[in-house]
Amino acid sequence: MADLDVVLVDVCKTFAGDTKAVIDFSAEIEHGEFVAMLGPSGCGKTTTLRMIGGLDDVTSGQIYLTGKNVTDLPPSERDTAMMFQSFALFPHRSVFQNVEFSLKMRGVSPAERQQSVWSMLEMIDMTELADRFPRDLSGGQRQRVALARALISRPAVLLLDEPLGSLDFSLRQAMMVELKKIQQELGITFIMVTHSQQEALSMADKVIVMSDAMIQQIGTSREVYERPKTKFVAEFIGNNNLFSGIVRSRSGSVVILQRDDQLFYIAEHGFSTDIRIGSEGFFSVRADKMHTSQHEDMANQVTGKYIATEYIGSLETDVFEVSNNHFVHVEQHRDAIRRNYTVGQRVEIFWAAGDGVLLTNT
Repeated sequence: MADLDVVLVDVCKTFAGDTKAVIDFSAEIEHGEFVAMLGPSGCGKTTTLRMIGGLDDVTSGQIYLTGKNVTDLPPSERDTAMMFQSFALFPHRSVFQNVEFSLKMRGVSPAERQQSVWSMLEMIDMTELADRFPRDLSGGQRQRVALARALISRPAVLLLDEPLGSLDFSLRQAMMVELKKIQQELGITFIMVTHSQQEALSMADKVIVMSDAMIQQIGTSREVYERPKTKFVAEFIGNNNLFSGIVRSRSGSVVILQRDDQLFYIAEHGFSTDIRIGSEGFFSVRADKMHTSQHEDMANQVTGKYIATEYIGSLETDVFEVSNNHFVHVEQHRDAIRRNYTVGQRVEIFWAAGDGVLLTNT
C-alpha cells in the first residue's frame, strides 16, 4: 500500500431495519490526490466519508489510512480532519481562536500555536481578520476559517462534506479555485463529498460516482465525463443522449444495434461490456458530438422534430423529439451554429460510430 493514503476494501454499512447505506465500497486513494465522491442525495457518499473519519462504524469490510488498519479505531486515533458543510465554527471564539483550537486541545505550546496559526491565516489571506468573530464574517470568509481549522494539524487526509454547498454561485466559483490551490500547495489528500458535477469535475483528480449505496464508476474527470460506464453515470454527468436497441452483431470493435428499422453503429473504446447477440443494449452520445449536418465519418442518423433551444452562455442546445417522449439534445457553440430549421420542422441528426459509448444497464 505504498503511496496510498486511503484504501477501502468491501466496506458496507447497514443501519437499523436492514437499511443498506453503503454496499461493497472498494477504492484506493493515492497520497496527495483530490478525490470527489459524487452522487445524488442518499446514495451513501456522506456515510462513506464518515466511516473513513471514524464517525460511523463499519458493518463489514476494512479501512486503511497510510497503511494502517483503522477500521475499529476512534476518530482521535486516525490522522484525519473533517470540514462540515455548516462550517461548525465556535461563535464565541475569534478567527484566531477557532483556528488555534485543535492545537490547544493537543497541548501544543503557545509559541508553536502562534506560529502555526499565523502561517495558516496568511495562507488563507485572513490575517487582518484574526480578531473578528464568525458573526462578522461573510460566507466565504467563514469557509476559509473552517478550512484553516481543519488543516492546522496537518492531517494525512482531509474529509470535506459538501464544503461549498452553502455558498452562492459566484462565491462558489471563486472558492473552487482557492480550495484546489490550497490542496496543491499543502500536498494533503482531500476527499470531498458533493452532489455537484461541476465541483467534482473541476477540482478532483479522481471521481467516485455513487448511486443506490454502490459505486457506479471510478475514474478521472475526463473518463467519467467522456466514457461513462453505466446508464446512471451517463444520465447523471454531462449532457448525454441515451439510446437502446437489440444487439444484432459484433464485428471486431464495432457493435450494431437495431431499434425498430433503425441501425446504430458503436465503436468500442478499449473496454469490454457484457453484450450478447439478441440482448438489449444501451449506449450514450454526448450532446456536443451530435450534428445537424452530415460529415463523411458519421455512420449514425436519427430524425427528430425541433422543439426548442436552451441558451447556456456561449453554448446553445437544440432539443429534438425523435419519438414519443424521447428527446435528443444537440449542443453547439454559438459562433458555429448553422441553424436552418424552425420549430416543428423534422431534422436529421448525425453522429460518428466512435462517439457512441456502450453502457451497462445499471
